Amino acid sequence: QVQLVESGGGLVQAGGSLRLSCAASGTIFSLTAMAWYRQAPGKQRELVASIPRGGNINYADVVKGRFTITRDNSKSTVYLQKNSRKPEGTGVYYCNARPCGSTVGKWGRGTQVTVSS
Repeated sequence: QVQLVESGGGLVQAGGSLRLSCAASGTIFSLTAMAWYRQAPGKQRELVASIPRGGNINYADVVKGRFTITRDNSKSTVYLQKNSRKPEGTGVYYCNARPCGSTVGKWGRGTQVTVSS
């Protein structure tokens, strides 16, 4: 069974460093498509970025240039780095893992990020 544990959230200053991590288990990570979603206050959950096991990384238009998604298959972990120094990005960030052959992804519990100006 796939299990995901997100970490790295909390209160962050607008110009401060933010790097989220999602450690996966119960799946062959190198064959698993990973993604980060965000649910901002009062809004629906939406895709931030996805990184398949091979192929092109995809970013939501609203975050292009502001976030970077990477993965380390040796650590079964996917990361999301905030590059923008603007006071943006507050919300709950969820990790999603879709193993090879699955049409439905597994969700993590989420990690709260609050960006202050």
